[in-house]
Amino acid sequence: MRTTLTAIATVLALSACGQNTTTNSPTETVAIEYSVETVQAETDRLNAWFEVKYEEEVAFSPIGQTFLGRNTNQDKIDDFSVEAEDVQLAWRRQSIADLRASFDYDKLTPDAKTSYDIWVYQAEQEEAALPFRTNGYVFEQMGAVHGFFPQLLIAFHRVSEAENMDNYLSRIGQSARALDQLIVRSKMNAEAGVRPPYYAFEKVIAQSTDIISGAPFDDSGVDSAIWADAKTKIAKLLEEEKINQQKADQLRADIRASLLGDWQGAYTRLIAWQKEDQANATPKAHGVGELPDGAAYYNERLANQTTTSLTANEVHEIGLTEVARLRDEMQSVKDAFGFEGTLPEFFTYLRETKEDDRLYYPNDDEGRQGYIVDATAAIDKIKAELPNYFGILPKADLEVKRVEPFREQDGAPQHYFPGTPDGSRSGIYYAHLSDMTAMPKRELEVIAYHEGLPGHHMQISIAQELKDIPTFRTQTNFNAYAEGWGLYSEWLAVDMPGTYEDPLSQFGRLGSEIWRAIRLVVDTGLHSKGWSEQQAIDYFLANSAAPEAQARAEVRRYIVWPGQATGYKIGMLKIQELRRRAEAELGEQFDIRAFHDTILGGGAMPLTILERRVDEWIAGTKAG
Repeated sequence: MRTTLTAIATVLALSACGQNTTTNSPTETVAIEYSVETVQAETDRLNAWFEVKYEEEVAFSPIGQTFLGRNTNQDKIDDFSVEAEDVQLAWRRQSIADLRASFDYDKLTPDAKTSYDIWVYQAEQEEAALPFRTNGYVFEQMGAVHGFFPQLLIAFHRVSEAENMDNYLSRIGQSARALDQLIVRSKMNAEAGVRPPYYAFEKVIAQSTDIISGAPFDDSGVDSAIWADAKTKIAKLLEEEKINQQKADQLRADIRASLLGDWQGAYTRLIAWQKEDQANATPKAHGVGELPDGAAYYNERLANQTTTSLTANEVHEIGLTEVARLRDEMQSVKDAFGFEGTLPEFFTYLRETKEDDRLYYPNDDEGRQGYIVDATAAIDKIKAELPNYFGILPKADLEVKRVEPFREQDGAPQHYFPGTPDGSRSGIYYAHLSDMTAMPKRELEVIAYHEGLPGHHMQISIAQELKDIPTFRTQTNFNAYAEGWGLYSEWLAVDMPGTYEDPLSQFGRLGSEIWRAIRLVVDTGLHSKGWSEQQAIDYFLANSAAPEAQARAEVRRYIVWPGQATGYKIGMLKIQELRRRAEAELGEQFDIRAFHDTILGGGAMPLTILERRVDEWIAGTKAG
C-alpha cells in the first residue's frame, strides 16, 4: 500500500515497486549487552510507533481501507496524481528520519529488528523507483487499472445499509476523477518517450469499450456489469427493508445519471487517448531496454522483483540451467505416460489434441463449471493434510470463481485476491474460463495448489491473521517471497498424499515449474538482450506444452511487467535452499512444520531478511 498504484498491482498480480539495498543494522558498533527489560521496553515502544505509522499510511488510501474490510472513506477513491505521490514520498522520508532518530536498533529484539529493516527497505524501494517515475506503463492489458474501478464496486464495495449505496454513487464520480488523473500520468510518460506495445492499446480500448457497453449506455437490451450490480444491490436493500421504494428509485436515477455522465465520460476520454497515442506505438513489441533509461530501469525492476542483487545475465543463466534440468524430468514422465515420440512431439500432442477429454474440458458452460468443481475438490483435498506440514493454519475461507466478463481474457493466468483480515470476505481464486482450450486438465491441480492451498491463500491469510508482529507486516508484499512461496507450494504438494496421482498431472506440475524457469530466460532476453516478441514465444513453445495463445499472452505479460515474472523461480530456489540448509544442520531436530511456520510466521519479507530469519531459527533450534 506504499502508493495506490502499488496497492492495486499487489492485489491484481501480487507485484510491488522499488529496489532493495541494506538489510543490516544501521550502524556497526561494538555489541553492548542490554537487560531483557530494556530490550522489551524499546521493542514495545517501536511496535507502538509502527501502529501509528501504519494508520497514517492506510489513511492515504480509501481503496486500501476497502481491501482491509473497513467502512471508512467508503465514498472516496485514492488520489492518483503526481502531487499526491510526492506527499506520500515526503511522509515516507520523514518516517525514516523519525525512526532513526527515535530508536536504538541495538536495543531491539531480533523480530523488532526485522520490522525496522523491512520499514527501511520499503523506503529504499521507493527511492530507487523514483528516477523511473515515467518509465512504467499506466494502461496495459495485465494491470488493467481501468478495469479495476468497476471491479472495486462490484466485488469489494460492501453494501449492507443505505449509506453504503450512497457511497457507491459517490465512488462512481470519484472513479471517473481517478481515471482522468491516470490519463494525465499516461500522457506524461508518452511525452518522455514511454508507451506500451501496440497490443496493449488494443486490449485497453476493447476492455474500456466493454465497460461502457450495455444499459444504461446503449439500448442493446443487456445491462452493463456495473449497472446490473448497482440494481442488484439496491434491490437487496429494498428487500431487506433497509430503504423504501422512494429511496430505491432515487438511487437508481442518481446512479444512472452518474454512469451516463462522469463514468462514461471518463472512459470515453480514455478510449480517445488510447486511439490517439496508438498511432505512435511501434508495430513490433520490444523490451524496456529500448526505452529511455531502459537498461537502468530494468536493473531496478529486476532487483525489486527478486529482492536480490542478481544481474540480468545471472538470472538468464539460472533460467537456462533450470530449463535443462526440468526437461530431463519431463522426459521421464512422458515415458511413464506411454508416449513414444520425442519430448517436443509430446509438447505438440498435448498442445494440439483438443478433443481428448483426458486433456481438456469441453469449451462450454458445463466444462467451465467442471473446472471450478474440480479445482475446489483439489483444494479441499489439501486442507486435510495441512496439519501435517504446518503448525500455523489460516482461518479465512477460500472460494474458486470465474473472472468477471468485463475483465476476462482468453489464456490469461489465474490469480488470487486476498480476503479481509477479519475473515468477513473470503479469499478468491479467480480463473479465466472464456477459452477452455487454454485450460488443460493437467494444470488444474498445480494451479489450485499455487493460488489456493498451500499457496497464496495460505501465505497471505496467515500473514493477515498474525497478531504478534506490527500490523504493517501483515499487509506487506514482496514479489519474490509471495510468488516464490506459491511455486514452492506446487513442489511441496508432491509429498502430500493424493496429489499428482497420474502422469499427466505430474507433467502439469513440471510444466508449471519449467514455465517459471522459462520466464527467467525470456524476461531477461526481452529486456536486456534485445529479444523480439516472436523469439520469446518460440523459446516458450520449444520448452513447454503451453498452447500458442497462452505462450503469446505470457510473453506479452512479461513485456509490460518487466522483471515481475522472475520473482517466482528465484523465490522458490531460495526457499528450497533454506530448507536444505535447515535439514542438513538440524538433522533429526528438523521439523517441517516449524520450518514452514518460520517462513510464513513473520509475514512477507525480502529474501535477504528471510534468510537471516531462517538462520536465527536454526541457531535457536540447535540451542534448544
